[in-house]
Amino acid sequence: MDLEKTMIVAGLGCRTGVSEVEVLVAIRAALAAHGAEAGDLEALAVPEQKTDEPAIHKAANTLGLIVLVIGRAELQNAGERTLSRSDRSLQATGAPSASEAAALAALGPRGKLLGPRVAVGPVTCALASDGVLP
Repeated sequence: MDLEKTMIVAGLGCRTGVSEVEVLVAIRAALAAHGAEAGDLEALAVPEQKTDEPAIHKAANTLGLIVLVIGRAELQNAGERTLSRSDRSLQATGAPSASEAAALAALGPRGKLLGPRVAVGPVTCALASDGVLP
């Protein structure tokens, strides 16, 4: 019997200067699109370029989550498993989808996307899990 808890991570990509509300709206849209709830999330994951983006940290605090910072090499490696492609993301982060690659990289090789990223205005959110959802 496998008693290991399934983890779900929300990977985020955004333009500079987004608001906390914009980040939260994108997260909620991704959760709704993939049949998950905020309580299912374990962490937010972002490319290292977004480490200092205040809205991401505010959203994490509101949700009671930690922010995992993903380096360029990890994004590039996980980029091979993304479902979406953005030339802007590829140029900025080395991954075809920063949000999808961040979520996947945070979970390692067992991570699987629940579906393609969801874009809401200036924020993209992708959900990945390391197991079967309950």
